[in-house]
Amino acid sequence: MKTKIGVFGDMETVHRVRNLAENYSQMELLPFFCSSTSEVMDKIERAFMCDMLLFTDYCSYQKASEKIKKKQTLIYVDYDEYTFLSSILRLKTLYSLNRISTDVPKEIHINDLLQDMQMSDIQVHAYEYEKNRIIPESDIAFYHLKLYNEGKIDGVLTSKVAVLEYLKAENVPVYQLQLPNKNIIDALEKTQELIDLAEHYSTQLVTGIISIKEGDKITQNQINELNNCLNVFSDETDAMLIPCKNNHFLLVGTKKLLQNLKNHYRDFPLIQEMEGIVASPVNIGFGFGLTPSSSLKHAQQAHSQCNAETHSISYIVNERQETIGPIGIKRDIDTSKLFHALIHKARLNNELSYNFIDFIIERNNEPFSSNDIADFYKVTKRSAERTVNKLLTGDVIRVAGEERPYLKGRPRKLFSLKQ
Repeated sequence: MKTKIGVFGDMETVHRVRNLAENYSQMELLPFFCSSTSEVMDKIERAFMCDMLLFTDYCSYQKASEKIKKKQTLIYVDYDEYTFLSSILRLKTLYSLNRISTDVPKEIHINDLLQDMQMSDIQVHAYEYEKNRIIPESDIAFYHLKLYNEGKIDGVLTSKVAVLEYLKAENVPVYQLQLPNKNIIDALEKTQELIDLAEHYSTQLVTGIISIKEGDKITQNQINELNNCLNVFSDETDAMLIPCKNNHFLLVGTKKLLQNLKNHYRDFPLIQEMEGIVASPVNIGFGFGLTPSSSLKHAQQAHSQCNAETHSISYIVNERQETIGPIGIKRDIDTSKLFHALIHKARLNNELSYNFIDFIIERNNEPFSSNDIADFYKVTKRSAERTVNKLLTGDVIRVAGEERPYLKGRPRKLFSLKQ
């Protein structure tokens, strides 16, 4: 599954980020166009399904980092000396501007930079701000306007779209700071590093307990053929197969086995292959966990639920001790009807509607809790609950019960589609 990255900024810059990110196959970039810090704050609520948020403006990043406490990772495209120097040279070359004002972080000593570059013919007034402080964009705009009205500058170079629009309305020659491709690529590289790091530290162990419901009736030839079948499956999934007593098998794997289960959640061919070999129903219980003991414990819980059925079946118990399944049984979902309901009844936008459909398909239309949405998209529980409330209000989902097994504390409400 790709990592969803919400990109915040003006339309031109966001499009540039998306174009430069085409070579990063693990990223799915979702655009959020905004021209001011306040507008960014409004749109953050709509990005709750994103795993990470990438900001093309540092002030927006700083404000968002105060509002978003957990779950989502925040990254920003950094401004540096090269960013300002290249933009100033561009103004001098294209528009012959030698007296300008700009807004820069304090650590970028713009006039010292110009002196080092022996560009003393350019006079720059700088509104310097601390990176870790939120500066009202109106203060920056008034600073530039005052200098222009006093005849001290011929134009303005700003990094703020809101400042740009305000000064244009005042007929001040104003130009937007251009983020170099290098800085955008640096931010994308950092994002990729964070994705790789998250994958490294979140690798789950998967344990499978496999048994034959009528194991005492199978022949030695069938046992040998079953061994071959399971060895092929373990090789394909980089898993370890351990034969146990009474024709039971233990399967232990990590990311590749987990991915196989995700890919075959709606059609699990291993069950059909085994059933064809032994001519008897089979049980497969999978457990997820971050340690071998928790993974095995969850596999035992899943296998116990399989024993309660008379036909071939497979369940998963995840690291939160929630039961998923049965797997390998595809549930039909009318995605066109669901999309229409999400748009017109729940009033979700296109992006959130597609994300929710992905969530339902991935879970094979299993009942879900607000925690499932929060965990699946790595957002806060509060954000997930807001989405659930919209779905309930729009009559798209209904309360389907409560999840009690293996959980401590108050049971969580479960919801399902009303289709």
